[in-house]
Amino acid sequence: MTMAKGAVIDTLQAAREDVADVVKLTRELVRVPSRGGIDSYDPVLETMAAWLGEHGLACRRVPGPGGAAVALTCEVPGGRPGPRYVLDACLDTAPFGDEAAWTYPPLSGEITGGWLHGRGSSDSKAGAAIFAHVAARFRDMAGGFGGSVVLLFDVDEHTGGFGGAKAYFEGAGAPEGVDGVMIGYPGLDHVITGGRGVLRARVDVHAIAGHSGSSRAGAGAIAKAADLVRALRDAPLPGPAGPGFPLPARLTVTAVRGGEGYSMVPDLCSINVDIRLTPALDDLAAAALLTGAAASVDAAWPGTPPTGVEVTTRWPPYALPDGSPLRKALLQAAARAGLAPAAKVAGPSNIGNYLAGQGIPATAGFGVGYEGLHGTDERIRLDTIPVVQAAYHQALLTLLHAA
Repeated sequence: MTMAKGAVIDTLQAAREDVADVVKLTRELVRVPSRGGIDSYDPVLETMAAWLGEHGLACRRVPGPGGAAVALTCEVPGGRPGPRYVLDACLDTAPFGDEAAWTYPPLSGEITGGWLHGRGSSDSKAGAAIFAHVAARFRDMAGGFGGSVVLLFDVDEHTGGFGGAKAYFEGAGAPEGVDGVMIGYPGLDHVITGGRGVLRARVDVHAIAGHSGSSRAGAGAIAKAADLVRALRDAPLPGPAGPGFPLPARLTVTAVRGGEGYSMVPDLCSINVDIRLTPALDDLAAAALLTGAAASVDAAWPGTPPTGVEVTTRWPPYALPDGSPLRKALLQAAARAGLAPAAKVAGPSNIGNYLAGQGIPATAGFGVGYEGLHGTDERIRLDTIPVVQAAYHQALLTLLHAA
C-alpha cells in the first residue's frame, strides 16, 4: 500500500504502535462466547470493561428494558464544546453452525498465515478493539479537541433487536445530542453510507374451517393465502430512485404458517412479508400496497373474514448526501491511509436505518478485510488493522477539529 504524506502519518504510526495490542484484545474477545440469544453477555462485557479501565477509560453498562446490560459505553470528552460522535460495534456474534466443519475452533482466536480466526473476529470484535484503541488515543490528547468521542458496544445486535443502540439513544440517560455514528462492520471496499429501509408485516389470512372430506368444505385459508402470495409477487414495484439511491424496492414473502394434520381445512394461514423500502416506496406506500392486495383477495373470497395486517417493523431508507461531513471525513481519511473505498447504499437494512429514524447520520460499514462472516471459518486479515484504525482516527480528528 502507498501511504500518503501529511497528518495521517501520525495516525498510521499510532496504529502501527497499537496493532499488537489490538490483535491481543481481539483474540481475548473472540475467545469469550457471546452468541446472540444463546450465551451470557456478562463475560464479554467484563473483558472489554477491564481493558477500558486499565487504559483510564471509565465505562458504564447500559441496561435494557428488563434491567440486564445490553451495551457498554464510554465517553471521552474534549477540552471545549463541540459535536458528539459515536463509534459503534457489536460484541455479540452469530451462532457457530457446524463446529466440526471449522478448520480451527470458533473460539480459538488462532493466528495463521496472516489471518486471525474465530466467530465474531470480523463482526465485529476487531472493530470494537480498534475503536477502543482510537478512544484511548483521544484520551491521551489531554482535551486537545472539541466535543467528545463515544464508544458504544452492543450485545443485542445479532438477535435483530438492536437493544443496546436503542437503550443508549432512547433509554434513561440518553445523550442530548449525537452528531453522527460510525459503525465498525467489516470490509475495506466500501463505506456504507445508506441502506434500503424495511417494512415487515405479519398477515393473517382467514377463511372457513371444515373437514377435508366434506362436500361442503371450502378451499380454506391456505388456498386464499396462496392467492395473496401470488398477488404480492406480481405487484409492480418502483425501480431505483436515482443516482443517489440506485437500488429498487423489493418484496419477499419469507414465511408461511397454516394447517395441521390432514383432515381439517384450516381457517387461518399466516404469512410474513418483508418489503425493502427506497425513496420511491416509503413505508406508507408499502403498507398501502400490502393492504390493497389483501383487500383485493378478500373481495375475491366472499363469505370469508377479512385479512388482518400487523406491521411489526418500520425502518426508513436513508442515504447520506455527498456533502455530509461524516461521509466526507471517513472517505477522505481512508484515502489518506492508502485505501480507496467507494460510498455504497446497501441492499440490506442495518442499524444506520434505525439511526436515520432518530435523525442521526451514520456510516454502517468500513472495517478490516475478512472472510466467512456468519459462516464457517470466519477470519480477518491482520495486515488491514492499522489502516482501518488510522482512517477512523483521522476522520475523528477532522470532525472534532482537533488542535
